[in-house]
Amino acid sequence: MPVSSGQNGRTYNLTVRGYHAVYREQEVNRCPGCGRTHWIIGRVSAECAFCATALPLAEASTRSHGRPVIVLHKKADHHAWAA
Repeated sequence: MPVSSGQNGRTYNLTVRGYHAVYREQEVNRCPGCGRTHWIIGRVSAECAFCATALPLAEASTRSHGRPVIVLHKKADHHAWAA
């Protein structure tokens, strides 16, 4: 059973938590939706410039708010962005 120790001294069972995709600033990040590497970076999340998959920033998700991080994939609607 893989166990990891967090910053606050807690231990976590990684097999129960499941896949947790985050955007890491110092790495090449491939989109889990389309596999591309072009991102629009915000304060707490990064969004794929091609398919609009959003990932939380690893630095922003280190703060525990008592709720799990939910990663959503939304389909790009180019008509909604037209001026």
